[in-house]
Amino acid sequence: MPSNHQNHSREQLTGLALGAIGVVFGDIGTSPLYAFKECFHDGLPIDKLHVLGVLSLIFWSLTLVVTTKYAIFIMRADNKGEGGIMALMALALHGSRDNPARMRFILTIGLLGAALFYGDSIITPAISVLSAVEGLQIIAPELDRYILLITIVVLSGLFLIQAKGTGAVGKIFSPVMCTWFVSLAVMGVINIIEQPDVLMAVNPYYGVKLLWELGWQGFLIMGAVVLAITGAEALYADMGHFGLQPIRYAWFCFVFPALLLNYFGQGALLLTDPDAIQNPFYLLAPNWALYPLLFLSTLATVIASQAVISGAFSLSRQAIQLGYCPRMDIFHTSGNEMGQVYVPAINWILMVSVFLLVLSFQSSASLASAYGIAVTGTMMTTTILAFVVIQALWQWTKYTSVVFLSVFLTLDVVFLFANIPKIPSGGWLPLIVGAIIFLIMTTWIKGRKLLTAHHDAKRVLFEDLDMAIQKNPPATVPGTAIYLTRSLHGVPQVFLHNFEHNHVLHEQILVLTIVTKEEPYVDEAHRVKIRSYGINRNFYRVKFYFGFQQLQDVRRALELCAQELSEQHQLNIDLKKVSFFVGREFISYRYRSSMPMWRRALSRFLFHSSSSAIEFFKIPVDRVIELGIRVEL
Repeated sequence: MPSNHQNHSREQLTGLALGAIGVVFGDIGTSPLYAFKECFHDGLPIDKLHVLGVLSLIFWSLTLVVTTKYAIFIMRADNKGEGGIMALMALALHGSRDNPARMRFILTIGLLGAALFYGDSIITPAISVLSAVEGLQIIAPELDRYILLITIVVLSGLFLIQAKGTGAVGKIFSPVMCTWFVSLAVMGVINIIEQPDVLMAVNPYYGVKLLWELGWQGFLIMGAVVLAITGAEALYADMGHFGLQPIRYAWFCFVFPALLLNYFGQGALLLTDPDAIQNPFYLLAPNWALYPLLFLSTLATVIASQAVISGAFSLSRQAIQLGYCPRMDIFHTSGNEMGQVYVPAINWILMVSVFLLVLSFQSSASLASAYGIAVTGTMMTTTILAFVVIQALWQWTKYTSVVFLSVFLTLDVVFLFANIPKIPSGGWLPLIVGAIIFLIMTTWIKGRKLLTAHHDAKRVLFEDLDMAIQKNPPATVPGTAIYLTRSLHGVPQVFLHNFEHNHVLHEQILVLTIVTKEEPYVDEAHRVKIRSYGINRNFYRVKFYFGFQQLQDVRRALELCAQELSEQHQLNIDLKKVSFFVGREFISYRYRSSMPMWRRALSRFLFHSSSSAIEFFKIPVDRVIELGIRVEL
């Protein structure tokens, strides 16, 4: 995987930067379709002062938040080359291991950020595709009644191809997005030439003057300005796929200038023709280019939506492997790209949610009311976690780290509070989605902790079991048994359950635990750890270590395990003949359980609907014996 500190040749850097343009910048790159227009949605006068003021706010938001905060500072916080809220949370947790209270705080903040990301994930496809198709209102007003139908058809195709994988479609992402950004820049330049005075908006004076003059209304405009920076998190989240240098290169040399030129071009158009506010993006183009622009816009918004959907799949996999949510079926759609995964449950939930959004809000202007609050919430959690990393791992001085927190957290707070008035008109939606996801994750984590405590209370050490067996030897059957357990210590309950009922032991017994590290990748040299127990050394405690970004390939790990057992312990294991014992817990709660009453039904549902370890870890089903175990917590 590309490292943040890896030096690329010019050819490699260019190739990776082109790839990043096709994947990373889809969301922020399609914001010109609706962001500038929404700043004037509430009746802001369209004159030189207000146009320059809005442009100044957009310019400095892109400069301070996306360029300075993310591209320069946040992207330095890589977890072995990986970025994103989960990677940043893992870094922060690693730097705070000696402070349990801080670790709980970090976990809460990280899960909040992840939950809000899902709220953003259902809005981005809806508003992006809908805003592109709304170009029909300008091009062919008589087709206006088909806008919702076309949007639903386009989105349906997008979600239906997820199961097939996006590798083949992904090959067109970079050419399409490069064409898109070139088109943004060209349309902007043509209009700027006619009104060069619009470039004065780079002076922050105009933005400050606008906010001062409008007071509370100016504060509300920041809720629309934030639409121009949605997608900033993608620069950091996709860092593992392309590396720091290529993403920075693409942003500074291509994407950032193209966005600025287009926004300033829209401002120049409004100075010439205030009536163009109905859709300043499409009215930038000459009449002959409108249909090609509609087609290109639709493709670009589909690509932006694909990036968000893929991000939701990737985040779900990380959360599952780190133990923050129940297991779900995960399919890898590419044999070459580890990051290409498909999570059916997430896909169908997103699809239904996006359809409901489109049919309920019916326009990008209405959807803009729901957009922004989840994005700013995620940005705020990123700032807080980055502050922890800066203090704990980078060891910046207290003064420097506090300045970092003060500057960027102030920006985040301004954007967040500017979006609060949107809550009644649609902003409640991502908050409710985020709250539901947060409740699910925290309930699952608490249930897992109670289950672990239950097993620890009944834990039997291997040494004690071996002594009991030596005093009263049971019958022994030939072969090897592998017991799968999440517990890192002691004899697993599934083993005791089997032994108490059948009173037999296999010749060799492997107790296997799969451990997900708080780092993205673990190489094969450190993948397997084996420890033997018993007088005859026929008990083996085996741990498989994986990173949170890795495919948990249990079959390959078993091959490594068999090889090491053969070399170090002179034990030959035929993996085609072993027996896998897997326990499936059926959870109930005592009346005085520490799980709150109102959470118990949800917790039981999550445990019982979690996909089987047999399916999740791709264990050969013909070699599995599954034992049901009732547990009262």
